[in-house]
Formats: sequence, C-alpha cells, structure tokens
Amino acid sequence: MNGERLDPWGTIEIKDYDRLRRVFGIRPFSEVIPRMRELGLPLSLHMRRNIIFGHRDFDKVILEGLARGEKIAILTGFMPSGRFHFGHKLTVDQLIYFQRELGAKVFVALADGEAFAVRRLPRREIIRLGIEEYVANMIALGLDPDKTDFYFQTNRGTPYYRLIQLFSGKVTMAELEAIYGDVTPGKIVAALTQAADILHPQLEEYGGYKRVVVPVGADQDPHLRLTRDLADRLHDIAGLERPASTYHKLIRGLDGGKMSSSRPDYTIFLTDPPEKAVWKLKRALTGGRATAEEQRRLGGVPEKCTVYDLYLYHLVPDDNELLRIYRDCRSGTMLCGECKTMGAEKLKAFLEKHQEKLEEAKEVAWSIVEPPRF
Repeated sequence: MNGERLDPWGTIEIKDYDRLRRVFGIRPFSEVIPRMRELGLPLSLHMRRNIIFGHRDFDKVILEGLARGEKIAILTGFMPSGRFHFGHKLTVDQLIYFQRELGAKVFVALADGEAFAVRRLPRREIIRLGIEEYVANMIALGLDPDKTDFYFQTNRGTPYYRLIQLFSGKVTMAELEAIYGDVTPGKIVAALTQAADILHPQLEEYGGYKRVVVPVGADQDPHLRLTRDLADRLHDIAGLERPASTYHKLIRGLDGGKMSSSRPDYTIFLTDPPEKAVWKLKRALTGGRATAEEQRRLGGVPEKCTVYDLYLYHLVPDDNELLRIYRDCRSGTMLCGECKTMGAEKLKAFLEKHQEKLEEAKEVAWSIVEPPRF
C-alpha cells in the first residue's frame, strides 16, 4: 500500500492482508462460511485454504440470492497485455466454481481499450492476446463457453456505453484522485468502463442479473469501491444495486515478488513449454535453510516457499496431500531438492494435459468471440 492507497495498475506487493482488510473495510471471508454450510454449498479449494480472505456483501448479495432461488452472476475482467499465467488461473478457477457449483452466469470482459490506453499496445496484438491467450486458456481450463459471455469492451452495446456516460456525471476528479492517486485520461476512462463491466449485467439487455459478485485480487479494490458508490448514485435512474466482491491473496512470482507477465523469468505461463516451466521452477525461491543438515535439524519454512505456493494454489487439490507436504517440509523430513523434483513432475503433468486442450480451445475462442473491427 502506498500512503494507504492501492494501485490497480501498479506492481505493489501486499504482505499484510489482515491489515489491508482492516484499513479498507473488507470483511473476513471466514464469517460467511457457516452460512454457506447451512445452505449446503460446497467450499472451493481457495475458500478452504484462506486464499479467498475477504469480501464485501457476499452474504447479502450472493448467499441471500441463492437462498431465495434468485439467479446470480459473476464477472471478471482481464487486460490482454501479456501472456496468461498461474496468477490469472486463480481467478478462472473461481469462475469455474461459481459456474459449476452455484449455477452462476459468467461474464468475462476483455479490457482491450484499457490495454491500448494504459499499456499502449498495438490493437491487433491486444485482440490476438485476448482471444488466443485469455479466452482459449479459460476454455481449456474448463470454463463452459456456452454459459459464458466473453466480450471485448470496445465491442459492447449502447446500454453499456450509456452507463459510462452517466457515470461521468456522478463522480468528481477529487474523488478519483482520492481513490487512485494521479490519474490520466486513459485511467479515468478505464475506471468508469470497469464500473460499467461490473454493473451492466444488471440491465435487462444483458440478462437482468441484480445479484453480481466480482472476484478480485486485493489490489483491485479501488475499482470496487468506486463502482459501489456509482451504483448507489444511479440506483434511481438505472435500478442498479451494489455488487458483492471477494478478495484473494495474490500468488507470488518464483522470486517472491509479484507474478506478472512483465517478469517472465519469475512467472510460469500456461503456454510455457513444460521443460522451460520446470527450469523456472528449479530456480525458484524456497523456504529452505542454508544447508541440508540445518534443514533436517530446523525444518523448512513453507510460508516463504514459492514452490509451496504452487501446491497451495494450483497443483495439489487434495487437502490431505497438501498437509503432508507442509509437515514434511516443517519437520525437515523433505529437503528442497526432493520437493522441487516432485513439483516439477506435477507442473509438467498439468501443463502437458492443459496444452493438449489448448489448440482446439483456440479454434472455439475465435468462433465465439467477436473481435473489434479496429
């Protein structure tokens, strides 16, 4: 955090999630788990493991809606400015959970306008990345394209853009600067457009989903705070309701920093050749001790280990197996070399299976997503 402000376009690292939650008024996700169990709803892997650590109105918007048998929607957006990596997969796993287990309608925005304005990438490359990297990987991971509305922001219809225009009259520069810090015209448009992404599923033209949840990394909370205020201000005009949000901890890059497309040596992409991905993993920062003797005596520190992060977030779905790995590391029974070898095998198997599906998924992606004309 920078002066108690989050930058959704920056590379800030978040180390104290409890403090962040308290500072920005995010509720602990653990408080809604008993209600989920009362409703007979299964917990996702990321809910069970406290990776999803916070929420805004998840109980009031989503759980109340499910209890009443009302339809719900989940929306996320990706800025197609780089290759698809395991940090992106974390969000897609949540979409798949909501789609399969809770029957939610899924909306996925491809923020091509934002990539053009903020990252200044060529339009054709943005469109290619959006379809071949993002949509295709999501389909290959298991998101059902028949139950998902994928769209490029610049291709959305008139009611969507009407919202953006109306939003511009309901917010001031002082408010935007208080939320985001220094802003450019491109960032202002991007922020208002993201608000339209989040709220437009509530419009009748897009299904009339009044109960919407947005899963985000904690660094994206500024967009949610702005959007919730705008929903209040346009409630009487457009019938908008406040969306819910859930917050997940960001998976670290292999050096312990932020996982990002702009840091390819420390990020594993789902299109990496398996041998290259394994090479990256073998160089990853661990929580091991200086010597094998010291580690056998004192044990390792999995909380500091980026290989364990991959187990925790992605590669070990079985909780009992994860607990065994954790205990073996902590006790010094398993050394880092053995752990990396095991991780390499799991990573290689995952990527090989995923990439088998990816080429066919690319064909599907091009057939279902309308690319912008320019």
